[in-house]
Amino acid sequence: MILIDRFLSDEQDPKAVEKVLGKLNDMLSTNEELIYLAVQKRPAVNLLPTCIAVSNKRIFYCEPGNFGITMNFKDISWKSIKEISFKEEIFGSKFICVPTYGENIITEYIPKVQARKLYQAAHEQLEGFKEQQRQAELEDKRSSTSPVTVTTAPEPKVIEEPAPYVAPTPIVEQEDETTLKLRKLKTLFDKQLITLEEYEAKKADILDSL
Repeated sequence: MILIDRFLSDEQDPKAVEKVLGKLNDMLSTNEELIYLAVQKRPAVNLLPTCIAVSNKRIFYCEPGNFGITMNFKDISWKSIKEISFKEEIFGSKFICVPTYGENIITEYIPKVQARKLYQAAHEQLEGFKEQQRQAELEDKRSSTSPVTVTTAPEPKVIEEPAPYVAPTPIVEQEDETTLKLRKLKTLFDKQLITLEEYEAKKADILDSL
């Protein structure tokens, strides 16, 4: 059973969350876990908000139908997603999902705090999936190119004196002032102390000063 309280940390609409979680609870597969859930908040009337949920296996889009009587669910697995992003605007943010095939899925009016955490959760899961794919491809290549091992009689061992070990002299490269500024700016953004818009603006100022 999914606990609703953990999905109300960023002022999500409790009624919308409760309704969506009740449906998603029956849709999750074995070892699948919901990580974050964001609820659309339109500036005027927000009676039928769209919800976006991120699990460790896919993204769910939950849209009310028939004036809120029914719910339409669409899910996209991580293997079918090329990239995700979000864009902050005056009223909330746009959350953008770019599938491998087909048109982009854009959901507007996601509250800014929720959009950042939704992006963070989705980005981590997508990158984790891509890394698993890369590792699997490397394993396949190693398996297909492994030479045939032929067992032969062991040759007599010749004992040689090991050469004395000389530690290499470490080379320390000093970072210039611009690089240090960019690194500190990126750290502020990663800790969500500044917005994406502030990050891009400050980054542009630093690069213009070169």
